[in-house]
Amino acid sequence: MLLLAIDTSANASAALLAVQGSTVAVRGAFTSDKTNDHSEVLAPAIEAMLRASGGAKPDAIAVGVGPGPFTGLRVGLATARTLGFAWDVPVHGVMSLDAIALGALAGEPKDDFTVAIDARRKELYWARYDKHGELIDGPHVTVAEEVPPGDIYGAGAGLYAQRLVAVGANPVPGFEDSHPDAVALGTRAAQALATGTALLGTEPLYLRESDAKVPAVMKGKLL
Repeated sequence: MLLLAIDTSANASAALLAVQGSTVAVRGAFTSDKTNDHSEVLAPAIEAMLRASGGAKPDAIAVGVGPGPFTGLRVGLATARTLGFAWDVPVHGVMSLDAIALGALAGEPKDDFTVAIDARRKELYWARYDKHGELIDGPHVTVAEEVPPGDIYGAGAGLYAQRLVAVGANPVPGFEDSHPDAVALGTRAAQALATGTALLGTEPLYLRESDAKVPAVMKGKLL
């Protein structure tokens, strides 16, 4: 199976994965080094990967559903839904934090752990996993002081390290700059598909209201 993976919960990221059972081979991967160029770089990156791999149509798409900012998530989800419709292939949702959790498993955690990324507004998006990488709580959006104690992975840990340590959380070295990426997200999806585990739909996990508001003067006109 050829799987196209997309995540835009932080940086724009895409990957083309060849999946055979539980074996995943990366055919191509792209991650932008910016956090505000999703609409400009995502589609060209996908087109380039498909062309480099011979132009074969993917058999399925996996897309990160967040949590993440409104604009970024919309770009990734709209792209995945559009391509899924055009190609007539299934589109599977994956919580974006699962991608970092997959990386955490390489260190064989001994206990439950937390994954956290920047949610702006001096807050974090976070979720709690057991030592096998299964989601047990979340996702949430809170200040650092509300994150549970224990090991914590992801860019959120690096962003608020001192505040997290003060409440008993332990930022794990090497993960201070980790954001969800499409290779890990697609691998997570492939593992679920191989074992028959249900994946998510494509509804975004915004967790809070948009920063953009309709001006009061416009509300009056709309009414």
